[in-house]
Amino acid sequence: MLQTAAAKTHLDPSDLAMVPFVSVEDMMNIINTLTLPVIIREIAEYIEADFLRWESFDKTPRVAAHSSEGVIELMPTSDGDNYGFKYVNGHPANMSRGFQTVTAFGVLARVHNGYPILVSEMTILTALRTAATSAVAAKYLAPEKSKVMAMIGNGAQCEFQALAFKEVIGIDTIRLYDIDPAATRKAVLNLQNSGLNIVTCTSAEEAVLDADIITTCTADKQYATVLGDNMVSSGVHINAIGGDCPGKTELYKGILLRSDIFVEYPPQTRIEGEIQQLDNDHPVTELWTVIAGKNKGRTSDTQITLFDSVGFATEDFSALRYIHDQLEKTGCFIELDMIADPDNTRDLFGMIERSRKRQQQ
Repeated sequence: MLQTAAAKTHLDPSDLAMVPFVSVEDMMNIINTLTLPVIIREIAEYIEADFLRWESFDKTPRVAAHSSEGVIELMPTSDGDNYGFKYVNGHPANMSRGFQTVTAFGVLARVHNGYPILVSEMTILTALRTAATSAVAAKYLAPEKSKVMAMIGNGAQCEFQALAFKEVIGIDTIRLYDIDPAATRKAVLNLQNSGLNIVTCTSAEEAVLDADIITTCTADKQYATVLGDNMVSSGVHINAIGGDCPGKTELYKGILLRSDIFVEYPPQTRIEGEIQQLDNDHPVTELWTVIAGKNKGRTSDTQITLFDSVGFATEDFSALRYIHDQLEKTGCFIELDMIADPDNTRDLFGMIERSRKRQQQ
């Protein structure tokens, strides 16, 4: 059974049998209604707020099923009131086969009774929350008044990252490079009305020239050197988001040894992030402690800061929480009759029998 949100005067969280579902079309309508810059900025605010209450969350590395083709993961967390999880895949060869490299959906539920209160597409939402998280980290780690970002890897994440850094950090120039010129052309076309000064480059070395921030976002599942040691000068901030599973990195090890490294959740990042190249006792700083003022982020003009981002469940929780809060405002959802809710809670069988008899009449 599907029911449009337009039929309701408000979203009633006590209507437990009917679950709001945000489809791909709904997500695009939410974005078009609220505008992309506003959504990225507000998701960033939700992520930052949830980092500030980091200690209230259940935390576990994502549950991953790896194969030679890629990975399928579940990313769960709870703040004691709500529980959320994301199902997500990462299959680098998908692009050549006509599929998305990353797809996802998510669920938000009430802890007190276990009933879901939101089911949502998260392929688009993951791109939004990844960009928002990168911008939150850069707020504390990037050089003050950063204006130029190099974007190495111009795939599905590229434009979201560019807009997030423009909206939250204030960059005005994006320097683009991808081994596939078609990806760069796509990014240039999509960003042509963004207000950013767009510079296309013929190499990663050219892209990083004069950059305050370097973002790496490539998809190959391998130990790669997207960013070489000689490409990183003092004072830059590196936003490394492409290395996100065992056996997949983008940065030359020497860069890590020269940088102050900031991570989301060390037990997960040491397995999946750039720091899988280092010893398990190599010092890293948890991002939430910087946001909360417990540790320092950028401390000098010459410091190299590295956000070794692999994505963590609290960020998806924040994004789902944000989307849930927009449903009544936008009306962009449908309702799914997905919770069996018999009049007598102990008589699930009787509910089926009564349905059978009605069909026979």
